[in-house]
Amino acid sequence: MRAMWSGAVSFGLVSVPIKLYSATTNHDIRFHQVHGADGGRIRYKRTCTVCGEVVEYADIVKGYETEDGELITLDESDLDSLPVASGHEIDVVEFVPADQIDPLLFDKSYYLEPETKAAKPYALLREALAETDRMAIVRFALRQRESLALLRVRDKTIVLQTMLWPDEVREPDFDILEQDIELRPQEKQMAASLIESMGADFDPTEFHDEYRDAVVELIESKKEHGDTKPAPVEQKRDDEGDSMTDLLSALQASVEAARGSSGKKAATKAGAEPQETQEPAEEKPARTRRSTTRRKKADEGEDGAEKKTTTRKRRTA
Repeated sequence: MRAMWSGAVSFGLVSVPIKLYSATTNHDIRFHQVHGADGGRIRYKRTCTVCGEVVEYADIVKGYETEDGELITLDESDLDSLPVASGHEIDVVEFVPADQIDPLLFDKSYYLEPETKAAKPYALLREALAETDRMAIVRFALRQRESLALLRVRDKTIVLQTMLWPDEVREPDFDILEQDIELRPQEKQMAASLIESMGADFDPTEFHDEYRDAVVELIESKKEHGDTKPAPVEQKRDDEGDSMTDLLSALQASVEAARGSSGKKAATKAGAEPQETQEPAEEKPARTRRSTTRRKKADEGEDGAEKKTTTRKRRTA
């Protein structure tokens, strides 16, 4: 496991350096949404519901809508002005009886591992919590926010259990529970007898996620029977062109433009009008094209002679 936080548990004058590890993990089978026809991944864009434009992360701010329909936005500078909890200490506020903690307040569990030099004070805190049957209510900073948590013992490990704040627990509001329901003694006795007959010591290893097991079995069956296909390679759209491809295209266009320009200059120097139906410049070398043009003009008779004379006069001038 990889430690996600390090600090120290402090109670009284005792400080226990520890590392924090996530105690739970999620084994759900995660699927991607793909196009059934070709297997392409389905992407979702961050689109503004007002203007319809795709919004970049840099242009997104946090917004809070009030009960009367007003919108209040907070940018990075606003968020930076808020008090940020920091530090690497788990401060014990008080030790409370274990039976006073409502499990509904439990959130996420973390294992505490002691540093090498803190093995003894760690064991001392663990045994003291177990013998007194108490839990430690603590405050600490996680992800720049102050969190409420408790320390409890699980086997030889101290577990840090983050907790919900009291106002985050909703109160049940069921009118039917307010009705007076009469229960006869015989009914309560039969219910108690049924509970006793089904009583057992809890062993979590006896329980399995049957749905997940069925999904894994289905995937393995499809793989075994060849019901698979290669994952498609996502194609870049035209508006997401590769920078190297764009560079090569620009260079090629520049070369073609340069060749066309040099062909026109060569024809002008030879005293000929550029012809639109002429073969592409890259198929014939420039020197061959000039010599061919000159021979052609020399065979045209008087018109060619006049143009040669004109060309000589221009050169003399």
